[in-house]
Amino acid sequence: MAITGGCFCGEIKYQVEGQLYDARSCHCSRCRKAFSSQASAYALVEPQEFKWLSGQDLLTSYVGKQGFGLQFCSQCGSTLCGIFNGLVHGVTLGCVDGDPKVKLGKHIYVGSKASWEVIPEGVPQYNEGPPESA
Repeated sequence: MAITGGCFCGEIKYQVEGQLYDARSCHCSRCRKAFSSQASAYALVEPQEFKWLSGQDLLTSYVGKQGFGLQFCSQCGSTLCGIFNGLVHGVTLGCVDGDPKVKLGKHIYVGSKASWEVIPEGVPQYNEGPPESA
């Protein structure tokens, strides 16, 4: 069964023909600014399993110096996915329709989290990124 998602205004829609995996919440200062939130919740996808269904012409991209970036709706501002070297590698969980059948498995970059944020117990936390095997 396909996973679908889209932006706040409904103009951009996507589909994932596969499972989301390695869901995490990033608490770094860059994610807080990019998502206007305490953290970003996202899960990884296999790039070949992701496709845009509509509104791709409304996508705007921001790509940093290392090739990682975000794509968002130029009309409503919803951040939809993460990209690396031009390919979608993850989707923001807030823009997924319904239950994506994934749970946050880690909190990363908690060493730079906002001082006012309280992270729930019971999920592994990493001061920076997780070890490669985590």
